[in-house]
Amino acid sequence: MLIGYARVSKLEDQDTATQKRALKAAGVDRIFEEKASGGRWDRPQLHRAIEHLRKGDVFVVWKLDRLSRSLKDLLTLMEQIDALGAGFRSLTEAINTTTPAGRMMMQMVGSFAEFERSMIRERTKAGLEEARRQGRVGGRRPKLTQPQQQAIIQMVNDEQKSNAEAARLFKVHPSTVSRLLSQHRYAEPTE
Repeated sequence: MLIGYARVSKLEDQDTATQKRALKAAGVDRIFEEKASGGRWDRPQLHRAIEHLRKGDVFVVWKLDRLSRSLKDLLTLMEQIDALGAGFRSLTEAINTTTPAGRMMMQMVGSFAEFERSMIRERTKAGLEEARRQGRVGGRRPKLTQPQQQAIIQMVNDEQKSNAEAARLFKVHPSTVSRLLSQHRYAEPTE
């Protein structure tokens, strides 16, 4: 069975007539249509169309950008379609994963996407390393400043306050105080 999907953006004053005409001419049995941005993931008609796919069915769109504006989302959708044992066809770009040439084309698109993800990971890693060299560290900022930490250690070690009292005084969770004291004891040199 050929299952079609037609989409136009909400903001644009468009309709799906052209897409539906092309899908019907291609022999599509059932068409799901909606007005939604291609950048959004929460498109109920798209998900309904994919849920209707069975092994051997073909999911058909007029153009790739009607399915998704994001290469990452497009590949995720392709994986879902493939996992169901269905094929994919884009009328305008002449991509048809039910043929060897179409599968090769989608694998090439997937290779470029994988390359892009690798490049992003490398740039992110290099950026984090450079930030560390400049003394910046990622993650959450400490709840307590260095002087506050020293004050808590002093109070608890001199038995002026209990862990819980020190935590209330500095408005932190008792486990924060316990962890601080444990780190301090571990860092102290043993004689």
